[in-house]
Amino acid sequence: MSTLLQTIEKETGANPSVAIIWMHGLGADANDFAPMPQELDLRGLPPIRFVFPNADTMPVTVNGGYVMRSWYDIVASDLGRQEDEAGLRASQLKVEALIARENARGIPTSRIVLAGFSQGSAMTLQTGLRQKDKLAGMMCLSGYLPIAAKAGAEHTRESLATPIFMGHGRMDPVVPLARAEQSRDALKQLGYDVEWHEYPMQHSLCQQEIVDISAWLKRIL
Repeated sequence: MSTLLQTIEKETGANPSVAIIWMHGLGADANDFAPMPQELDLRGLPPIRFVFPNADTMPVTVNGGYVMRSWYDIVASDLGRQEDEAGLRASQLKVEALIARENARGIPTSRIVLAGFSQGSAMTLQTGLRQKDKLAGMMCLSGYLPIAAKAGAEHTRESLATPIFMGHGRMDPVVPLARAEQSRDALKQLGYDVEWHEYPMQHSLCQQEIVDISAWLKRIL
């Protein structure tokens, strides 16, 4: 068993009964979204443990082999053409280890939200669709469904009950809106409940998206 990923943790109150595991994008780190507990409107929700993991470092092909934090290799800017399936599956096991740690700390999988931005969003779907237990939710920000051709055969019946939030910028130059729309449609075709939002932004977050995430968290938790 590999060592547990390094994480930053923030708790909104004593004895949290909910966990949100929030994964960063390519080349970022756990600090990227660590301020989010203060930015979200969490009034009325039970105490939450936010877990922000650091991906391991690796050479990234599309960036000339430069070593950076990455959940899996990006071989080409056309994200669907040549995917690092082995890397995706290796990182999935590491995210599942974080879920297991929350279980061991008393938070059931049904009270865990997987969240992520860009590559972290892809990891949210890679991991969440394959869980044997229902998650509280999957939050996918400016991302896409990786190895989409295998999702139909590999997703679990239990995961179909997990609600999905997808938010995307209309002018995103990194993960084109069309790729996100294809991912949304594929998930809906499989039977997932997808709440879709698009925003007048590029590859980033905006204030309206934070408002929409807050409202979604209140609905699912």
